[in-house]
Amino acid sequence: MSRSPHLPDDAVPPGLVRQRVQRTPQDGAAVAELVAADDWLADEVPVAMVFNGISHAVMMASPLELEDFALGFALSEGIVASADELRDVEARPAACQTPGSPPAWEVHIELSPRRLEGLKLRRRTLAGRTGCGVCGIESLQALELLPAALPAAEWLGRVDAALLARVMPRLPAFQPLNAQAGAVHVAAWADLDGEVRWAREDVGRHNALDKLIGVLARQGQLGAPGLVLMSSRASHELVAKCARVGLRALATVSAPTALGVQAAQAAGVRLWGLCRPPRAVLYTPGG
Repeated sequence: MSRSPHLPDDAVPPGLVRQRVQRTPQDGAAVAELVAADDWLADEVPVAMVFNGISHAVMMASPLELEDFALGFALSEGIVASADELRDVEARPAACQTPGSPPAWEVHIELSPRRLEGLKLRRRTLAGRTGCGVCGIESLQALELLPAALPAAEWLGRVDAALLARVMPRLPAFQPLNAQAGAVHVAAWADLDGEVRWAREDVGRHNALDKLIGVLARQGQLGAPGLVLMSSRASHELVAKCARVGLRALATVSAPTALGVQAAQAAGVRLWGLCRPPRAVLYTPGG
């Protein structure tokens, strides 16, 4: 996708950082004649998830919608079962930061004593989750790759190629950060009428999905008929996160991994990939 025109000099939108660069010219001049210009980069900062004063995970993320991120993370990781089990969520700059180091954020989440005890029993240390989605798991025995099967949903058949042909072209309109920086993923949710209702961007695809899950939880839409749209591939952790919170349909711009397809088959998630209209590939029909 082409980059959007530069924003005004005095505008620095959240989630972006200005950078002086040298570009090859666009007017047919010699490639060696580089042109100096300002450009935008996607901001990426450490975000610590702190539950009842205990740091549980540190994620590299875009510093936007961090309350949604915390709620979605808690739900998709199985730390809580519903939004009302989080008593309070507050995002703020990290208290201890080394001078000259990149900024960092903390999201402080208050859990009920029962949920906090469960968190301590299954606690993992996740330092900067990477593309594999399982960094920090203490042993292979603790690794749960295939999610449990979801109840049948009669409406899944309506998430068809015709619906994808309507909603996927609308996805760039919900990617303002990516339009500027070109390095940001989006997770969006569309209803069965083809309306994109909510969307969240982040440098991490799983972070974007967690933020979207947080929004859907606040809106009471988890499990409602509709589909998740993502600008990424469908890796196993994205499918597992969807299944864990009752999101039954997922469509991604890129292809799924083999394990992502296995996870969708196990959970009964309807999984579409390579959704670049008019092309789309149905990997699992769901159930």
